[in-house]
Amino acid sequence: MMAGLMLTDVNKKYGQVQTVTDVSLEIGDGEFVVFVGPSGCGKSTLLRMIAGLEEITSGTLTIGDKDETRTEPANRHIAMVFQSYALYPHMTVRGNLGFALRMTGESKAEVAAKVDPVASMLQLEALMDRKPSQLSGGQRQRVAIGRALVRSPQVFLFDEPLSNLDAELRVQMRVELAQLHKKIGITTIYVTHDQVEAMTLADRIVVLRDGQIEQIGTPLDLYHDPDNLFVAGFIGSPRINEISAIVAAVGEHDLTLTLPGEISFSYPLPAPRPKVGERLTLAIRPEHLARADDPASGAVRMNVNYWEHLGGVSYAYGSLADGQPVILEQRLVQSTSDAPSLALAIDPSRAFLFNSAGDRLRPMS
Repeated sequence: MMAGLMLTDVNKKYGQVQTVTDVSLEIGDGEFVVFVGPSGCGKSTLLRMIAGLEEITSGTLTIGDKDETRTEPANRHIAMVFQSYALYPHMTVRGNLGFALRMTGESKAEVAAKVDPVASMLQLEALMDRKPSQLSGGQRQRVAIGRALVRSPQVFLFDEPLSNLDAELRVQMRVELAQLHKKIGITTIYVTHDQVEAMTLADRIVVLRDGQIEQIGTPLDLYHDPDNLFVAGFIGSPRINEISAIVAAVGEHDLTLTLPGEISFSYPLPAPRPKVGERLTLAIRPEHLARADDPASGAVRMNVNYWEHLGGVSYAYGSLADGQPVILEQRLVQSTSDAPSLALAIDPSRAFLFNSAGDRLRPMS
């Protein structure tokens, strides 16, 4: 039986140190939610509180319609897969998969009835008599997932499960995890610091910083409509370009901004209305920059340091007049100029504006 999950005003303190602050979150039955954020943001602590491995200092955890805040970990009907596979080295794959069931007193027949379908689903049938030392990293990870699955949990927790794998295998395992979730539909919470994993796996992403939720949304919502500069910068690869801007004039419908190189740039009037002289940040993703056809028409100048060619896409890395780094993405580039600088056009409809505190200033509708 699956179940949704709800956190209400959850806090975690170690002595006087607050690591999670007033986290409230509702996760739907069968939803795949990813906690993402930099190291030390509280994402693994939050996951461990859900699992019962860390005590919740204050607030409530509800799974289904039951308050599980003080329930022992073994009674929460939760299965967790860790960064380290934590397989028993002296046991075969079959032994590892069925260990938890045997510990609860289930018979050999009952264990086999649960283990065999899971092994088939994860394509482990040919490996059942091998020990962990005879398996690849991806195979060990599938065994760790299978060991959790045979317990028929209500909620599945993953704590950075792919970080020990090489790049190619991580991509393969992401695909397998996504397909597995479609098959089993168990409510899943996945922790990672890798925003690419978050973008490719999640139904919704929870972005955390300093123990607090910065924004919750679908991957594309966060990418195209970030609430603040932190989210805009954390979601997306390569990182979003941040361009310093000073308000030169405030009109009835538009702002006039001064960009590096004393370039004048018009942007739709946002709310709240900035003041003349205020310092803002104009942010635009590398793929939304364009090489200007007419360098005299308000384009910013980029000093090019080097090009990176990856086949279907190329990146120019450089800096603006004030030294700020900037990246330009171009698709299907057959050749590039050796010119030391480029003129870049910025489409206001593709750019985000943020105040000095990093809060989003959205254009008035």
